[in-house]
Amino acid sequence: MDARRGGVQPPTSLASMAPSQPAAAAPPHSGAAATAPLAPNAYCEDVELRGHIIDSLILPKVLDLITSHGGAFRIKQIAIGQARTDPSHALIEVQAPSQELLARILHQIADHGALPVADQDVQLVPADMPGAFPEGFYSTTNQRTEIRLNGRWIPVDDQEMDCGIAVDLAAGTARTLPMCEVRTGDLIVVGHAGVRVFPVERAAETQQFEFMSSTVSTEKPKGAAIRAVAGELRRARAASGRTLVVAGPAVVHTGSGPHLCQMIRQGYVDVLFAGNALAAHDIEQHLFGTSLGVYLDRGTIAEAGHEHHLRAINRIRRLGGIRRAVEAGVLQSGIMYECVRHGVDFLLAGSIRDDGPLPEVITDVLEAQRQMRRKLKGVTFALMIATTLHSIAVGNLLPAWVKVVCVDINPSTVIKLSDRGTFQTMGLVTDVEPFLRELLEELQRAGAQQGG
Repeated sequence: MDARRGGVQPPTSLASMAPSQPAAAAPPHSGAAATAPLAPNAYCEDVELRGHIIDSLILPKVLDLITSHGGAFRIKQIAIGQARTDPSHALIEVQAPSQELLARILHQIADHGALPVADQDVQLVPADMPGAFPEGFYSTTNQRTEIRLNGRWIPVDDQEMDCGIAVDLAAGTARTLPMCEVRTGDLIVVGHAGVRVFPVERAAETQQFEFMSSTVSTEKPKGAAIRAVAGELRRARAASGRTLVVAGPAVVHTGSGPHLCQMIRQGYVDVLFAGNALAAHDIEQHLFGTSLGVYLDRGTIAEAGHEHHLRAINRIRRLGGIRRAVEAGVLQSGIMYECVRHGVDFLLAGSIRDDGPLPEVITDVLEAQRQMRRKLKGVTFALMIATTLHSIAVGNLLPAWVKVVCVDINPSTVIKLSDRGTFQTMGLVTDVEPFLRELLEELQRAGAQQGG
């Protein structure tokens, strides 16, 4: 639309527009709330917000983005739902002193579900080279997204942040596409026209986690948090959902391995993501009784114990891998053993600092990403334990509707994961061993009470 207009209506307060009757029973208000008027020749476009935009704080976020980027707004209509289940609706005129600034503002608020009223199909541009998007490509969020193609809204599959959107015209489908996987000729969405985002809204059933999503603190009630995590694990198992565990080597170093093993045996883990270190020290613990050369049962340092992890890796490499070591009877306990015996899908992604590494470790980071994306399909709950880099990496691959719980002794791990876009993360600052021990006890107690 992008039309200039002559003048603005005088502002009124937002409070004056609150309906006295439920939104379903009262017509939308046509009174206007506005920021300070812009010049008479301001550029404008109408956008609308729908859903639980009040209690999810989506409306104030959008209005703040408009003003913080140098624009102004006029709320032309608003209908506020009265009950928690009632949706709300707002029609907002966005104003900016230039076409370029208006486009930037619309770009920012689109990720919060603010859609232009005028429906447009997406603009598609073929990729002119492999491994790069056309300039001006649409950069995805981790929230549910649709595009308008041939006058019809279709979902974007494989939702993931920091990707582009590739469209298959013949099939009438769209999916997120990582930059490195672009091929020449792929049809890529450019700009924000014809793209709509559905921000995750606060649901009543998630309130048990809300206290965990506040500012990171070591003073949160851990008992209640652990009960909430146990409930999520039980619901995922009962509903045939898939639970992902992302674990660092501290799980082994702290003596927490047996707790995770028991969770695997009881069917609470469907996928395990880790690095070379967790698997290497887990196998070291089985073969030598040590982790980083320290006897876990008595806390003393073994003679030449610093060599144990390397000797463990070497033995597994000589056998051809973890699975073959289990089949040969050489590996008879531990996290990796339980994964093999109970059919838990695992992926070990390598790093530049790895010793060995173990044969199953994927050392090509792009290939590790590809395989992670495949294994994440169907995951409904992710538990990230004592690993900063792996947690952030996996969080970047998850859609926003997958619940994430991050447990770490370091508060910065939880903060970094949330700051890098995985805003659905619920954090718990505590040591891994008491957390896993109490979590297992809670699972077993709840299972005994329910007879399963």
